[in-house]
Amino acid sequence: MTQTLTPAKATAATPRTAKLQGAIQSAVRIVVSFLFLCHGLQGFGFFGGVDGAGGSVELGSWPGWYGSVIEVAGAAFVLVGLFTRPIAVLLSGVMAYAYFTVHAPEGLLPLLNMGELSTLYCWIFLLIAAIGPGTFALDTLRRRR
Repeated sequence: MTQTLTPAKATAATPRTAKLQGAIQSAVRIVVSFLFLCHGLQGFGFFGGVDGAGGSVELGSWPGWYGSVIEVAGAAFVLVGLFTRPIAVLLSGVMAYAYFTVHAPEGLLPLLNMGELSTLYCWIFLLIAAIGPGTFALDTLRRRR
């Protein structure tokens, strides 16, 4: 006896769930990029700075100062949802670079080498690049026109 399996039909998202999904994507993008903006501003001495006492990275130093500039500018673009996908890929790469050059030499696991934040930001920005900015973004407005 031969049995044929037919694949289950994919159910299309209802307009209500699609709107909710787009709004949640936007909310996650906005919250993550705001937190990342604050993280980048630490390099310039804000929010306790890089040392907890208001210290900033030296002007023009590699990679600290340039990384902070990329983090702040990139976070601002992702926050408003402009050029979200390519900039999210860039920010993901910046965090991967930070992890492998700063944290990984200190130990194997992110929990042991203080690399949890860079790992999370790397993967979250990669996810944002893959799924897009959501409903409430300048990219979405540009696409509609």
